[in-house]
Amino acid sequence: MQHEVARYIKLALMVKVKICGITSLRDARMVVELGADALGFVFAPSPRQVSPEKTKNIIKKLPPFVTPVGVFVDEEIEKVLDIATYTGLKAVQFHGREGPKYVEGIKGKFWAIKAVRMRTGRDLMKLRKYKAHAFLLDSYEKGRLGGTGKTFPWELAREARELGTIILAGGLNPENVQVAIRIAKPYAVDVSSGVESSPGRKDKQLVKEFIRAAKF
Repeated sequence: MQHEVARYIKLALMVKVKICGITSLRDARMVVELGADALGFVFAPSPRQVSPEKTKNIIKKLPPFVTPVGVFVDEEIEKVLDIATYTGLKAVQFHGREGPKYVEGIKGKFWAIKAVRMRTGRDLMKLRKYKAHAFLLDSYEKGRLGGTGKTFPWELAREARELGTIILAGGLNPENVQVAIRIAKPYAVDVSSGVESSPGRKDKQLVKEFIRAAKF
C-alpha cells in the first residue's frame, strides 16, 4: 500500500512536458505516445508555423488529457480568439510585447501563458505586471522573440516560482533537462529545436530521451 501511495505521489509531482513546434499529425501522435503532456502549435512566422486548418485536424485526433497550446506573437486579440476557438486550443502562449490588459482579455476564455525573456534578476519584475495562468521563461537574444536554442541562468526560474506557475524553456535538450529541473524546479518544461532532426520535424529518439530525463 505504501508503495502505491508513493507511486501516485511521484506521478502527481512529475514535471509536465510540452513539445512545441508540432507541424504534423505523425509527430503529434508520436510525442503523445512517448508521454508528452502538451503540444505547441506556432501561428507566428517561423519555420515551424502551421495553419489553423492543419492544427484543427491534428487536435481533433488527439486523445483526451493532452493540452494543445497555440503560440502567438503580437497578434490581434480577436484573431487569437478566433483561431483558438476554431482549432480547439486549450491554452494560448504569447511571445511578443503583449501587455497585461491584453493577456487578461484572454485569460477568461483560455489558459493564458506569457513568455518572458530572461537575462538578469531585473527581468523577474516583468512577471509582477501580469495575471497569467503561467509564465514561460525563455532565454534572451537580441532581435529574436523565441527559439534561440540558448539557455539562461536557471536559478532565475527558481526565484520566479514565487511569482507564479513557471514553464522552463530556452535551449533545453535530453542532455541538460534533468539538471535544469533540479535547479529551477519548474511546473513544466518546454522544448522544440532540442528534439528535432530538422526544423519542424521531431526526432523520436530525442523526444523519448527528453521525456524520460524530464520525468525521472
